[in-house]
Amino acid sequence: MIQLHATTICCVRRGRDDIAIGGDGQVTMGETAIMKNGAVKVKKIFGGRVLTGFAGSVADAFTLTEMFEKKLEEHGGNLRRAAVDLAQAWRSDQGMRSLEALMIVADREEILIISGNGEIIAPDQDFVAIGSGGNYAYSAANALFNHTDMRAEDIVRESLKIASSICVYTNDHITVEKL
Repeated sequence: MIQLHATTICCVRRGRDDIAIGGDGQVTMGETAIMKNGAVKVKKIFGGRVLTGFAGSVADAFTLTEMFEKKLEEHGGNLRRAAVDLAQAWRSDQGMRSLEALMIVADREEILIISGNGEIIAPDQDFVAIGSGGNYAYSAANALFNHTDMRAEDIVRESLKIASSICVYTNDHITVEKL
């Protein structure tokens, strides 16, 4: 089976009006081949009111993003209820259980990580990172968030740049979306 390593995603929220999510563009096949440099793994959904980003299988992540947007519509835009509903379906549905991805979703109120194990994680602070370079981006975001006055977008970009300088599965082709 071909293993695709895909990505680093970082999300930062500084209050209700400064929220950003970003991702690198690299998709790697196996341990040695870069398949794509400019993939976009973050986007706005639900009429531009919710940010999403994914790490893992690209096709699975697209499926999950579409399903999450439907759950948002069903729950009137309530991010947490939609996340719980998606996580329950993802964990319990035979066909969905095989989907391999991890998602960050954010609105003006909160940031959540959704996994296929049925987990929904709200970070302790207003920043989070996932994916191959997630630990590097998280460490950088932690330092920048807590020791500077940088805006969310700048923290996301710099954190991803730092991760790209360390992680072989992360590049510096960075896409950022903001609320």
